[in-house]
Amino acid sequence: MTTRVLIVEDHQMTRVGLKMLLEREEKIEVVGEAADGTQAIRLANTTNPDVILMDIGLPEIDGIEATQRIKEAHPAVRVIMLTSKESEQDVFAALGAGADAYCMKGITPESLSTAIHAVKEGTAWLDPAIAKLVLGRFTGETVGNGFSTPAGPPPDCPLTPREMEVLKLIVDGHSNPRIADALVITKATAKAHVHSILQKLCVDDRTQAAVLAMREGYV
Repeated sequence: MTTRVLIVEDHQMTRVGLKMLLEREEKIEVVGEAADGTQAIRLANTTNPDVILMDIGLPEIDGIEATQRIKEAHPAVRVIMLTSKESEQDVFAALGAGADAYCMKGITPESLSTAIHAVKEGTAWLDPAIAKLVLGRFTGETVGNGFSTPAGPPPDCPLTPREMEVLKLIVDGHSNPRIADALVITKATAKAHVHSILQKLCVDDRTQAAVLAMREGYV
């Protein structure tokens, strides 16, 4: 099944480059382009995208506000936030607005394709640099590279050992089929574990589960 993608980027050359890149993918269709947040909201209403590539620094309405408005009107639309800088404030503002993924603009074409297909399936996806930033924000144990890493899960963690394994794979951006393969379980069992994790953590989706897991030091 083809994934319909809307590109939102105010720099024309970057926008053209993204479009050319995505048009090489057999299962991706670029359904529209927007140069500012206002256009993004309008095109989200008219082009029926599955995934939106959203730049943060947009004129008129920035990417964070545009994301919030789009997600309120179209909860099923997945938003991948694109940025050229590692800003802690932007990361958490974007996730709080409902972004499903957060990528640096230097992402490889292969990784961008993976992120697009992953978020369409409902999987959280964070650029490795951003994941480290999130970990460093909420945990206190620093390592040699200057970032922080979590200790073991707190004793009051509600998840079973198997669910902890699944949660770690969710944080790493794996879809249900990949979780099933990694743990040598059926896809139905993987889906059931994910559903149980969302219920126990009192979150609505995999992105929220991944952020909560890193915030609370579960992984």
